[in-house]
Amino acid sequence: MHAYRIEAFGTAPRLCEIARPEPGPGEVLVRIAACGLNFADLLMLKGEYQERPATPFTLGMEVAGTVAALGPGVAGPAPGTRVAVFAGSGGLAEWGVFPAARALPIPDAMPFAEAAGFQIAYGTSHLALDHRARLQPGETLLVTGAAGGVGLTAVEIGKRMGARVIACARGADKLAVARAAGADHLIDSATEPDLRAAVKALGGADVVYDPVGGDTFMAALRATRPEGRLIPIGFAGGGVPQIPANLLLVKNLTVIGLYWGGYMNFRPEVLTGSLAELLRWYAAGELHPHVSDIFPLAEAGAALACLRERRSTGKVVVTMEG
Repeated sequence: MHAYRIEAFGTAPRLCEIARPEPGPGEVLVRIAACGLNFADLLMLKGEYQERPATPFTLGMEVAGTVAALGPGVAGPAPGTRVAVFAGSGGLAEWGVFPAARALPIPDAMPFAEAAGFQIAYGTSHLALDHRARLQPGETLLVTGAAGGVGLTAVEIGKRMGARVIACARGADKLAVARAAGADHLIDSATEPDLRAAVKALGGADVVYDPVGGDTFMAALRATRPEGRLIPIGFAGGGVPQIPANLLLVKNLTVIGLYWGGYMNFRPEVLTGSLAELLRWYAAGELHPHVSDIFPLAEAGAALACLRERRSTGKVVVTMEG
């Protein structure tokens, strides 16, 4: 089979031909139809992600496809079941073996391209806003990087939860995508020099969802209302903010950490409950995943470049056919 692999951290990945894997105990073999890309894939290339698979390994953290075979002692999902899997790695390939417990059956009407990019982006935003920040109806939610893979889902979920949503993104085209997802107010980071002033002019934020980091996080911190909650989701802007504790003290602020994948290890029931809720919302027509770019496996490098250069909105997905 073909797989997009990295031989060593810091080296260029390449498309290779390797043996098709066989499922072992507790595993399922999945014929992969699509793989969703994430900013974490770019970090994993350089060995900078919090989890470092042993090299060589196949890139790709989340997939969708069809169960083809079960390992010894595995009861299901049955062969032929359409599933999405949080793989961690191994997704940019035509076939993959993954823990059966992570194979989540998906609705028949859900396209593989949408399912492949659903779990991490929607799961992160739902867990952050509902389980961690306890976002309440009527509160104001500020989302930075609001047209990106996780940011756009935060806009959509925040609106679904009854919040007033301020979306910050770069350029009119990206802001239009955020507005379509439910944003009430738009801030163009390309033309607005003072995010703090712009947010305060809208009354400030109760909850901040920030995948950008750096100066953007610091400006949002200063625009947060007393007793506000801030969730640093990532650092796509390149800078990890050093948070001044005195501001937290005087404004009674809370900064909330979230590593979505970590719940697999210590509270998996939180993840499964969150994903079940999200799939119910999807089945009811209340969520509309946005996939802006689809590439074939042969162009996986171009797909990663699209993500790296921030040319996408919503998700970038690689398909194994076409």
